[in-house]
Amino acid sequence: MENKFFENPTIHVSDITIQVADLQRSVAFYQDFLGLQVIEKTTHKVMLSADGEKVLITLEQPEEVKPKQRRTTGLYHVAILLPTRKDLALFLKHLLQEGRSYKLQLGAADHLVSEALYFSDPDGNGIEVAADRLSGKWNWSGESVQMSTDPLDADGLLESATAEWVGMPEKTLIGHIHLHVNDLPKAREFYIEGLGFQEVTAFHGSSFLSDNGYHHHIAINTWNGEGAPIPDSNEIGLKFFTIVYPIKETLDKAKHRLEALGYLVDEGMVKDPAGNQIFLTDSVKEKMFT
Repeated sequence: MENKFFENPTIHVSDITIQVADLQRSVAFYQDFLGLQVIEKTTHKVMLSADGEKVLITLEQPEEVKPKQRRTTGLYHVAILLPTRKDLALFLKHLLQEGRSYKLQLGAADHLVSEALYFSDPDGNGIEVAADRLSGKWNWSGESVQMSTDPLDADGLLESATAEWVGMPEKTLIGHIHLHVNDLPKAREFYIEGLGFQEVTAFHGSSFLSDNGYHHHIAINTWNGEGAPIPDSNEIGLKFFTIVYPIKETLDKAKHRLEALGYLVDEGMVKDPAGNQIFLTDSVKEKMFT
């Protein structure tokens, strides 16, 4: 993991808030199984961290929570990015040993730029746990990066698992957010012309977006269908995620671009065309909040 893709001057995703049906059940999964630390807890909300300071994932249980509906817009998965390939190997070993207790359906892929494991939390919210390859080994053609979904060499990965999983490493980050949208051209306009990301690859009804030469900080797809409905505000799934801009000036420019496109930015909150909520902040404010 190269920190230049998750610090100034790169625009990046810092954290996510997910709505769940049973907070205690979800905390057990994210803390006991994934290995995140609880750093703040209330009756209806728990904040989780890898280093004990910076919030990565917040879990909330809404009042009168509704079940997760199929084929809506919202979260496809959140990617938890581990610092090294060895960390991913240790997590895979842990997943194979302990995942049965949670009845996890495991997916895995080699994306050329990264290696990744896929499963869902107890509410069906998608999770990716990944480790990047060094950016010098990524293949670029102009402004496009080569990505694929090849089989993961799990046996080769496990050869690096020479210790036991003891929880998320301190330098773990949110690598990217992958979202279901219902109108790809409108969503691309929002994220590229509005927020300021660049498209680095696109295929099969999806677009992968990044800043400063990363393989992707955000992905969007219409795999739940063009015109897919927007979930209710108290439904299980994505509540919002945070995008961090390097300085106030770049944040203000993004807000002005969004407003020019017809989007309302209210106290830092904005909705994309598919109803996905995003909190926009700058690095100074983000440090104050964490």
